[in-house]
Amino acid sequence: MFDQLYKAPRARERHFSAPLLDERIRYLTHWAAQGSIRSSLRVRAQDLLTFIDYLQLETAGEIDEQQINKAADRWASRQPQPPRVIDFRYGKMRFISHAKQWLRFLGRLRQPEVPRQPFAHLIEEFTDYMKDERGLSPVTVHKRCQHVTQFLSRFDQQHRSFNEISILDIDAAIARKGEQDAYSRSSMKTYAGALRAFFRYSEQRDWCAPGLAAAIMSPCLFADEQLPKGPSWEDVQRLLASTEGDNPTDIRDRALIMLFAVYGLRVSEARALRLEDLEWENELLYVTRPKPRRRQTYPLSPTVGEALLRYLREVRPRVHYREVFLTLLAPVQPSSSNSLYCTVAERFRALNISSKHYGPHSLRHACATRLLAEGLSMKEIGDHLGHRKPDSTRVYAKVDLRGLRQVADFEIGGVL
Repeated sequence: MFDQLYKAPRARERHFSAPLLDERIRYLTHWAAQGSIRSSLRVRAQDLLTFIDYLQLETAGEIDEQQINKAADRWASRQPQPPRVIDFRYGKMRFISHAKQWLRFLGRLRQPEVPRQPFAHLIEEFTDYMKDERGLSPVTVHKRCQHVTQFLSRFDQQHRSFNEISILDIDAAIARKGEQDAYSRSSMKTYAGALRAFFRYSEQRDWCAPGLAAAIMSPCLFADEQLPKGPSWEDVQRLLASTEGDNPTDIRDRALIMLFAVYGLRVSEARALRLEDLEWENELLYVTRPKPRRRQTYPLSPTVGEALLRYLREVRPRVHYREVFLTLLAPVQPSSSNSLYCTVAERFRALNISSKHYGPHSLRHACATRLLAEGLSMKEIGDHLGHRKPDSTRVYAKVDLRGLRQVADFEIGGVL
């Protein structure tokens, strides 16, 4: 490793003779596999020698955050100080961050004790029930647990036992979501639904008084009151036109946006897309739908296939990950939901596209509206989008204003 990083014999000797040689080589090899370039690896190699010196890592044992912070202070105030350096705050933050990364890699970072959440054992049992018995998706389980944890954390501040929870406490929590947390009625309904599911399970386990779940009231939502908010197909074409070019970011974004706009993928589905889901020989695309929990097969569009193939050949880093979409800069790792959202939202704003929502899900709505305008049936659109229930697709009928006008202008002869 050091023979590749340094040409000067003295530099190589300094790193070979320093303590923890095997550990340092393994760590630098790990970063090289994540796409770090030679100059970055040299900086990290020097950092490791600094950490060994200031944290006294030659002796065995774990290091806690307080020791790292003190070492960073000593390093920032060292004498003589490097020339042309005025503010050491960034350097100190970098020292702490990189030291934690290496100690975590070595298994020597002592984690601070995290106080156990109130009623944590109840939430853990509820989580197992949703996963094992109900078979709910990880996203649904995570969201429900978030809502329940938030409710129980606030209730715990009153220093009351769980069996003292009344419907008044639950109603007050739901009302607080609208009055203080500015939740929409739809979000309040989701919050109330999570509490209802939790207290229904609590009643089965005799944790609380019976009848609480049935008494939970959520805001009334009118059928189809919220129309899907998506850009026009002309704006989608403008969005795709902005990705034409040879820049690596444009090549990656073009493939990604096409999947959102043509196949109506959810963010989680795009993140989960793996190399083996692309069957080039038969021109097929496999999408794992998280809600129906099944794998759906699509014909791979030539245009989308060309965009994906160019991204895979020219841009995607050559690493061990099997996910299709990875970060372009080191450390290379699968793209997060937030990064995929920002990829689409930033291009929306750069083009001044008017839309209530700017994320990838708005392209899913645009896809559905486009299919409706092309004359596809609700069943066909629902199958394309992976909907489990017809009601999920039926809402798009209200978007088809042209079709509704044709119904309104229909001649019914002498019936009236």
